[in-house]
Amino acid sequence: MKTETNTLKPEQNQGFKVLLTGSILQLFLGIIYVWSVFVKPMGDYFAQNGGDGATIISNVKFTVNVMLCCFVLGILLGGRLQSRFKASFIVLAGGLLMSAGMLSTSFVQSSAPVWSIWITYGIIGGFGVGLAYNTIISCAQKWFPKKRGLATGISVFTFGFSSVVFAPLAEKMINSEAIGLMRTLQILGAAFFVATLALFSFIKLPENTGAPVADFSSQPQYTTGQMLKKADFYLIFFSMMFLTASFFIINPSLRGLASMHGLNEKFGVTLVMITGLANSAGRLAVPLLGDKIGRRGAVFAILLITAVGTASLCIVKGAVFVIAVAAVAFCYGGSSGVYPLITADYFGLKNVGSNYGAVMVGFMTSVLLFPNIVGQLKTGEGAAAADNIGKFIALGSVAAAGALLIVVMMVSARKKAAAQGK
Repeated sequence: MKTETNTLKPEQNQGFKVLLTGSILQLFLGIIYVWSVFVKPMGDYFAQNGGDGATIISNVKFTVNVMLCCFVLGILLGGRLQSRFKASFIVLAGGLLMSAGMLSTSFVQSSAPVWSIWITYGIIGGFGVGLAYNTIISCAQKWFPKKRGLATGISVFTFGFSSVVFAPLAEKMINSEAIGLMRTLQILGAAFFVATLALFSFIKLPENTGAPVADFSSQPQYTTGQMLKKADFYLIFFSMMFLTASFFIINPSLRGLASMHGLNEKFGVTLVMITGLANSAGRLAVPLLGDKIGRRGAVFAILLITAVGTASLCIVKGAVFVIAVAAVAFCYGGSSGVYPLITADYFGLKNVGSNYGAVMVGFMTSVLLFPNIVGQLKTGEGAAAADNIGKFIALGSVAAAGALLIVVMMVSARKKAAAQGK
């Protein structure tokens, strides 16, 4: 008599290994996002040799913009390289670059120009993170083609959760007399170097292991060049660009906004933690929501919530303000999980790495464009409140415009389905 067992098939076992090790690596890759913890101490470090303190801090903060842009460039190149090199090699290269970026930042002298850290942390580190990040997400989707929402959600969740884990740890290390600023960078960079060497070899695409490859015949598999000729690509591209704008403006100013909205200034630190948790939760919850109601529905929902949440910041205070900011952070995190999925839904899973990289250029455009546009609303010292009302209304309107783009996609999809008799 045969006994039934629940043992996993070899390919399922391999898939779980890829998802687990990839998620651990994503947790370390997310270290790059804890830069806000380093801003003040790094500003003080460079100010030792004189100079305008406000200008120095502004230049140190700009490292994030450089990092995010190079992060997207890494995603673009990482997607292209997946058809030529093994996934493990790309992850190794990305992890080593990220470690090198953090370690080299720790050796920048206080007498050096501030833009030195744009090169080390921003360009080298950010580019390395993008290379590895995109490859890990692509592997997760291809190993679990029937559970892409869950697999992608887990992968990007750990990336976002990194700020919750490492931000307080890094702050404690920086403030420790025994460790300090530069040694903290060295410890974190070395830790990720060790994690990369220990885990990179587990990250493999199904086609690199001899495991059964997902059947791509059920839908067209567009190359990036073919995708760029499709109107749906631009609707997805601009909706991402409009969705992320609010978070890029609100997040760097959380502590100041907290005091302006009736909260204790010390609560600003707690608010940073709350937004980090909301961001992480969105990365897992929104892809799962997309599995239930469809990707377009999920993207429409987070755009609408972002629009309402951002616009409400004009009038809300106290606990309601915290809820509104957390909602915006939740939706921003959700975009990281659902946009790789909607890209694969429309243009196929085969080339999702390079195609998602092209979509992420919308993310990079948002980083570069909206902070500069919104920055022009500042008109003087006595106009802070009016400036913020203008910002929030403008950003809410931008998110609402993104929701309208998704409505266009929904209407177009229904017309196509009706024409095909579905």
